[in-house]
Amino acid sequence: MKILIIEDEKALRETLVSSLQKEQYVVEVADTILVAEEKIALYDYDCILLDIMLPDGSGLDLLEKLKQLGKSENVIIISAKNALDDKLKGLELGADDYLTKPFHIAELNARIKAVLRRKNLDGKNSIDIGNVVFDITERTLTVASQNIHLNRKEFDILNYFLLNKNRLITKTALAEYVWGDQVDQADNFDFIYYQIKNLRKKLQDAQADIAIESVYGVGYKLVAL
Repeated sequence: MKILIIEDEKALRETLVSSLQKEQYVVEVADTILVAEEKIALYDYDCILLDIMLPDGSGLDLLEKLKQLGKSENVIIISAKNALDDKLKGLELGADDYLTKPFHIAELNARIKAVLRRKNLDGKNSIDIGNVVFDITERTLTVASQNIHLNRKEFDILNYFLLNKNRLITKTALAEYVWGDQVDQADNFDFIYYQIKNLRKKLQDAQADIAIESVYGVGYKLVAL
């Protein structure tokens, strides 16, 4: 899962990054509206944490742009301002939730997981296809009731494929989703090939009712068998 934190307060931003990375999320940050707009134009995020008071403007203005792009439903507003008008305007603009500073990290984690369930899983915790049960919250994969061990990247890759079943996934899109900003440092995408190779073998050995197919020269596609 990929999260964007739009927050100009450095100490809080670093605390959020550290905490969310421990939850196995891919985390990217922006400290201004301009930087946030650049990232949102390039990447898709499962959840966006948005501060209202930013150095170059109001986060609500950015939220309005996100609504026009159809990307506001996965936004959680985080702000020191507890004014009812700001809350109502944020929710009217499509924000999923509103959290007032200071807040407990545990509460933020719970809000994020709720957003992800509503956005990707229609309120459920898992994706079920045939004999496959992929639990987002517990980060587990079972095939025919047998637990299949996945490393962190294998889990994130399979999660992305399951959310985009039967769609062509390019290597670039997959790399950006799973590795975030770090992918810019890569010379090639060989690391994706090896992760998918291992993931495929685990699915085949377990006789899963899903498979990852290669689309020559472009990327991959997950299909039900």
